Amino acid sequence: MPNSATPTHCPYCALQCGMNLTPQQDGGVAVVERPDFPVNRGALCGKGRTAPAVLASGVRLTSPLVRSGGALVPATWDEALDRVAEGLGRTRTEHGPDACGVFGGGGLTNEKAYSLGKFARIVLGTSQIDYNGRFCMSSAAAAGIKAFGLDRGLPFPLEDIPRTGCVILVGSNPAETMPPALRYFTELRENGGTLIVVDPRRTKTAEQADLHLAPRPGTDLALALGLLHLVVAEGRVDEEYVGERTAGWEEARAAAMAHWPEYVERITGVSVPQLREAVRLFCEPEHAMVLTARGPEQQSKGTDTVGAWINLCLATGRAGRPLSGYGCLTGQGNGQGGREHGQKADQLPGYRKLDDPAARRHVAEVWGVDPDSLPGPGRSAYELLDALGSDIKALLLMASNPVVSAPRAAHIEERIRSLDFLAVCDVVLSETAALADVVLPVTQWAEETGTTTNLEGRVLLRRRAITPPEGVRSDLEVMHELAARLGGERSLEKGFPTDPQEVFEELRRASAGGPADYSGITYGRLARENGVFWPCPAKPAADDSDAVRPGTPRLFLDRFATPDGRARFAPVSHRAAAEEPDEEYPVLLTTGRVVAQYQSGAQTRRVDELNAAAPGPFVELHPRLAARLGAAEGDPVAVVSRRGRAVAPARITTGIRPDTVFMPFHWPGEGRANTLTNPALDPTSRMPEFKACAVRVEAVKS
Repeated sequence: MPNSATPTHCPYCALQCGMNLTPQQDGGVAVVERPDFPVNRGALCGKGRTAPAVLASGVRLTSPLVRSGGALVPATWDEALDRVAEGLGRTRTEHGPDACGVFGGGGLTNEKAYSLGKFARIVLGTSQIDYNGRFCMSSAAAAGIKAFGLDRGLPFPLEDIPRTGCVILVGSNPAETMPPALRYFTELRENGGTLIVVDPRRTKTAEQADLHLAPRPGTDLALALGLLHLVVAEGRVDEEYVGERTAGWEEARAAAMAHWPEYVERITGVSVPQLREAVRLFCEPEHAMVLTARGPEQQSKGTDTVGAWINLCLATGRAGRPLSGYGCLTGQGNGQGGREHGQKADQLPGYRKLDDPAARRHVAEVWGVDPDSLPGPGRSAYELLDALGSDIKALLLMASNPVVSAPRAAHIEERIRSLDFLAVCDVVLSETAALADVVLPVTQWAEETGTTTNLEGRVLLRRRAITPPEGVRSDLEVMHELAARLGGERSLEKGFPTDPQEVFEELRRASAGGPADYSGITYGRLARENGVFWPCPAKPAADDSDAVRPGTPRLFLDRFATPDGRARFAPVSHRAAAEEPDEEYPVLLTTGRVVAQYQSGAQTRRVDELNAAAPGPFVELHPRLAARLGAAEGDPVAVVSRRGRAVAPARITTGIRPDTVFMPFHWPGEGRANTLTNPALDPTSRMPEFKACAVRVEAVKS
């Protein structure tokens, strides 16, 4: 155990706030502010401050578990690993490699995500791998690639936000989802800039806005098109920029002109004067930004919706200019890095495409395999989960809890229960792990070294601060041992190291020349420089200078990452949500987070302080809807969709639309919000429509 503070990063959201960990007499650690890290400048939310609580032996797993007689019982590591290898190997032999599925998570380090993709493809030989990040920001990624040729959550550092003139924040509530980031928007307003928040709820973030637009859930696409219509009608298009730096304007313009203000008002519920005021606030300053989060992205038309907001930036000359542009506020801790290095169904390391022959050759050479031996693209996350028990007979799952987090969760729970074999690697006994045949206890953030990539594209070094408990191993050790059992020496020769720095060195080579090029990044640089922004290529071989290649904090200032350097407009038009209200289900449900819990709650629900602040689920509804139900504050109400029923106490507020109810998604059981949500998928990103589905609300009689 070190005698001094260890600088590292929070295990939760994509800010990856810097913190110091100091050793305690009981062998644990305490969190101390780390003001030198530029993202949070020492500030931490309650989740970050209490993160060490999950390290406690009474909270986390410390022994492998195997199912015996219907119950999970402690086992040795050899027994547990042998059973996992036998379950996966038998399935592969009897049903073929694609009968084995692998499901990862946006909380895995870059090293683990990289190794997991490699393990799936060269040890199991399966195409059936995806991860829960598909549920978080994949629509923004798809739209960014279409428009700019490259997806990096923010193409500029957070420090640029207070220096711009206006920010439109769409479907994001950083006051609760990433509280240390709120200071950037506060400083924006202190500097004379304006903040526009688009959200069907008057959230804590919306309360700080200069203008709050509250559209019906699922109508963000129409709203963006209506704003672009007004930009054109009021002569605010930057014609010179459009001509020099974009393509596809005429088609996008024609689509936007079909969305006149009064039409958009009828669809969204946002008044024409508010639409005009939003355009004025956005267009008058020299610089402006649009930032999206899960609100517009988690829709069956999420890619088109984000594309429409990008169109607004392009038409006004905002993208690829200093202090301006479009960005996505990535959610999970390593949501950015997790989608770059191979645990996604269609992807190879370095953000390469699995169906690109040149990409396959490059990565296969690094891995020492024949490119033709690599499987092709597999199913997306929900489609993979939906195939469990039928096409997919066995599943290896890391760092995810789909029993709580997946849409149509009761159905997914049934699919998981129908598997022939399930192995889960986790730090706690999550609701999904409780269904497993084997549970492997793995190390946590403070017990291991590894890299993550935050929402800015800043690659960071998490450092090991304490020794993990006896009986706990890292995910890298798990993959090393399983590769030995399933693939023998041949797999080990291809490399499943247990040292994260050794894995990162291989990742550098695999990513070299790809869109997300990490080849110029080293652990030493990350420690010295407080992180490095990708892309960061290595120096050319002929370059004998001592200088290292700098990272890229700001993208697209000279050209976009498309073949001709021009950004592409998206010719999109409004369409309804996959499931609109009707007589039987007359209300819209939208879901989200609360400040004291995180994602499926598997870890935060084990922290007393956080549970005291947010003890359980609730249904947020407008007083008019509550009056029709005869429900008072705290009364149990049922929310019913075509997929199931959830019950939770009423929370009555004028801060939500009368036609909408809101539920947080952190809890299992009777109040599980994702029992209700619709798995309708975006045709491009394959992201489910978490943010809008038709429900009815009923009073629960005692």
